[in-house]
Amino acid sequence: MSEELHYLTVAEAARLIEKGELSPVELLAAYLDRIAAVGAQLDAFITPTFELAMEQAKAAEAEIAGGDYRGPLHGVPFGLKDIYETEGIRTTGHSKVMQDHVPDRHATTTALLLEAGGVLAGKLATHEFAHGGPSFDLPWPPARNPWNVDHVTGGSSSGSGAAVAAGLLPAALGSDTGGSIRNPASLCGLAGFKPTYGLVSRAGVIANSWTFDHCGPLTWTVEDAAIVTRAIAGYDPRDPASAKAEIPDYRAALGGDLEGVRIGVVRHFWEDDLPANEEARSAMEAALAVLADLGAELEDTRLRPLQHYTDIKVTIAESELYSVHEAALRRRPGDFGADFLGRSLPACLIGAADYVQAQRARRMELAAMTEVYAKYDLLMTAGTYGPAPRFDAYRTLAFWEKPGITTPFNVTGGPVLALCIGFSHSGLPLSMQIAGRPFDDAAVLRAGDAYERATPWRERRPALDPAAEISPADPPKPAEPSGADGAVRDRVAAAVKAAGLDLTEAQFDQVCAAAPLVDAMVGRLGRDNPFGLEPASAFGFPTTG
Repeated sequence: MSEELHYLTVAEAARLIEKGELSPVELLAAYLDRIAAVGAQLDAFITPTFELAMEQAKAAEAEIAGGDYRGPLHGVPFGLKDIYETEGIRTTGHSKVMQDHVPDRHATTTALLLEAGGVLAGKLATHEFAHGGPSFDLPWPPARNPWNVDHVTGGSSSGSGAAVAAGLLPAALGSDTGGSIRNPASLCGLAGFKPTYGLVSRAGVIANSWTFDHCGPLTWTVEDAAIVTRAIAGYDPRDPASAKAEIPDYRAALGGDLEGVRIGVVRHFWEDDLPANEEARSAMEAALAVLADLGAELEDTRLRPLQHYTDIKVTIAESELYSVHEAALRRRPGDFGADFLGRSLPACLIGAADYVQAQRARRMELAAMTEVYAKYDLLMTAGTYGPAPRFDAYRTLAFWEKPGITTPFNVTGGPVLALCIGFSHSGLPLSMQIAGRPFDDAAVLRAGDAYERATPWRERRPALDPAAEISPADPPKPAEPSGADGAVRDRVAAAVKAAGLDLTEAQFDQVCAAAPLVDAMVGRLGRDNPFGLEPASAFGFPTTG
């Protein structure tokens, strides 16, 4: 068993620790051995905290031996995407801009995991400030996919996905603004859970977009996701969006079949709006058959087109991201990676009216979901299309060119789970998403757990050779010049000047390349809304407590 300790799930490790058959120190040592053997192939860690972890593991061992067992995370190692603040430990956002930032307080979620007895093994790679794609011009390299290290992990919770899939850690926290938990979960073959907006505190987590940011776990199994979610969920007065909702025992809700569960299959997302490849389509049909065999009542349904949700989300989120980093973008744009700049700088072209109209459109989509939730207990669609692409296939401009299949569930705000539904011919994971009503997170986890127990996918792990030669991944090719005409360049120049930005020609050309796509995006937003339609960001007084 000792040779496979690093492949224990959280639940398995917890059972052994509680019974006294496994020491937290022994478990941590197994992970440290695994990291030493294959970690250099994956670049999953930014700041290891191994000495601290050993102190915490020894303390957990003593507490448990003394009869003070805190629960299933006691003595179990975990990692944090490096946007979760940690008192006295560097929190960088995987960016030169904050590479020396040492917080004086834990994020609420960090504190909750430590209170549950968790053992912090380190801070994990992300895409810069939880945004953008894999970048090779940052102080740390991008994390690599353990199923094939020449391929991306998906982002932005990239190190979290790589670490858990490779058996470097049993659990990690990520964040999800447009799919950043579900993307790496999908491409690395994990269970990635985005809880209902407001269920898990964002306090002390570096903001991407206040409107859409969610915090949640990446784990090997749905059961583990339920365990971690229970530990970090709950009202937090430090977070203005925190919800005062009852927190059930998500793990206790698991088990059984799906008899009578009504599932709306959002087939057009992967067949029409953004067609998936044949491998992903076949895997989806097989997954639907499993759900039906488990007793679910399946029916094809339609939501709005993917592009519509993406227009709403990107208009709002990029405006908010820009405002988060506005001062640094003015003073030191060269300290950001090129990919981050290619996504964030074009937000200077988005107007205040565009932002408000997008928030009004979001209000309408939230209202429209009421009828959907009345008809279906759950929704199901494809996950991020697999197999994971190679690093050298990545293009920054693609962010502005096409919609994302994870984005709708950030706009609607409810819980959604990504989980593995098989593998491509090349051995890379494929995935689906299960979404639910706001605050019915337990139903989503229960369905995912039922599917997982009925399929063999959790028995397969990446084959990493400790003796493998480590070679750099091939970076993406430099972007082609935009070829923007004089009118576009003049408009961009005026916007850049008004924003107080001092850009190089290459940075300026990134904005020019995105400008027609930004114009098309905001142009698709509704402009003839009812006079009294308030935006989804309507004012509310701060709560106290």
